[in-house]
Parts: sequence; structure tokens; C-alpha cells
Amino acid sequence: MSFTGNVKSEVFLLDRILPEKISELSAILYHSEIDDIIKVTTENASVARFSFKAIKEIYDISPKITVRKGYNFKKGYIYILEIKEKIDLIIRELGLNTLLPPTYLYDDEDLERAYLRGVFLMTGSVNDPKTSRYHLEMLFQSEEYAKFIQKLLNDFRLNAKVIKKDNKYMVYLKEAEKISDFLRIIKAMNAVMYFEDIRIYRDHKNMTNRLNNCEQANVDKMIESSYELIKKIELLKKKDMYELLDEKVKEVAEYRLKYPEVSLSELSEIISIETGNKITKSGLHHRLKKIELLAEKVRD
Repeated sequence: MSFTGNVKSEVFLLDRILPEKISELSAILYHSEIDDIIKVTTENASVARFSFKAIKEIYDISPKITVRKGYNFKKGYIYILEIKEKIDLIIRELGLNTLLPPTYLYDDEDLERAYLRGVFLMTGSVNDPKTSRYHLEMLFQSEEYAKFIQKLLNDFRLNAKVIKKDNKYMVYLKEAEKISDFLRIIKAMNAVMYFEDIRIYRDHKNMTNRLNNCEQANVDKMIESSYELIKKIELLKKKDMYELLDEKVKEVAEYRLKYPEVSLSELSEIISIETGNKITKSGLHHRLKKIELLAEKVRD
């Protein structure tokens, strides 16, 4: 099962009070076909089960359920719920005949969470955090409704965005932290823990890669600097100018030639140990600078 399917299956098992069930059911049925009957079509068994149970509990009727094989050679099934009784009552109470739902369906935080849960159950999908990018989206026919859902999401500071996609409108989240927050809002806590474990692992891996890349870049830069200095020492010897350096400067020059790929810190340690005369990294740098200055004069 996909990560989206796991999230929806987990949400289905939540305990809900009656007002939350009504809000959630309204969000689901908002995306149904309404004519002489109300028809809900979904590829997710959890959505079908929740809708059936909620309708039966709230309105004391049993929708007709049809299950058929999916189109386009899909392996899954399509679940169709048909409501043929109390149509007018359901439409009126769940606000299915208005552009946006009545405020009593989302006028406190718990109902807002329930409504968003229903919207996600019906139209949402979320990438598995193991994939290359973080992405959660919900698709709607109406721009006004998409912006309404965007506002509900942003009531929780999720930084939701809306874009037009073909002939529909997508509300989406891209930030890993915000996606995790959304899963927490709809109370998919197992999904939150899974998502956070993967996110932390990926962030740590990315940080390690960045540090390794940075370290390698520093090593490359150090080696390049070392070989530039060696060229200058060789130039001084070729031009018979090497003897103009004092003994201490020539000493570090010889050690640089002997250990071309060590850092200045390592080179200062080596010189201090082998000669018995302690030299700091700063002192070493000062002496090497004299070599560079003399080499520049020779080039000029």
C-alpha cells in the first residue's frame, strides 16, 4: 500500500464525536455527484468504509455499495456509494448545495481538523518521505473552494499554496515540516512518526554529505595552495635566489617540499617534533609568506 493509503487507513480508525463525523462527511460528499441520488466514487476502501458508516449512523440509511475493477489496467478497485434516501435533508444539513460549506461545519479547531481530514481522505495525496521530494496535494474543481481550503490550512500556519493544474486547482504543501504538521493535525500519528524518522535520517544524510563536500573542497584548496608554494620555491632555486632566504625560512621550505599534501597545522606539528623547535601555524604561515613575496619579486 502507498504512503497515502496508509495515512487514510490510519485516519479511518480514529474515534470521532458526532459533530466531527458530520464535518468530515460533508467534506467527502462535497466532492460527490449529486442528481436524483448522491454518488460517492473513491479508490480508497477506507474512504468508502467511513462514508458508509457515517451515513448509516447519522441518517439511519444504508447506501448501496458497488465495487468494480479500476480503469486503465489498475490493480486496485473503485468503490461507489449511492445514497437514494433523504437526499434533500443530507444536501441541506451538509451544505452540499452551496459554493462553500456553512461555517457551523468548521467553526472551532476540532471541526476544522475534521473537515480537513475529510478533504484529504477524498482528494489528497502525499509522497512517501523516502522519495526525492516532499509533496502533499489536494485537487479541486473550483478555485473558490481551493482558496477556502488554503485558508483552513493556513489557519494552522502551514504555508499552503494554490496553483492551477490543467482544468483543476491544486492546494499543496512542499515543506517537510509543514507536511508533518498537517499529518499531526488530522491525527495520523503513526504516519507522523514514520515521516519524521525518514525526514531526520534524510536531513542528517544531506548534512553529512554537505560537510564531506565542504571538507573535500578545503582539502583540494589546501593541496592547490601547497603546490603553488612549491612552484615558487622551485622558481627561487632555479633563479639562484633561494639562498637569500634566512635559515628558518629555508627550513620550512624544505619541509613543505618533503610534505606537500599536509595542512599547515599538520606541517607545524611535524616541524616541531622533528626539529625540537616548536613552531605555531601562525609562525609557519609568516615564514611561508616570505617565500611568496620573494618569488613575486623574482617574477616581476
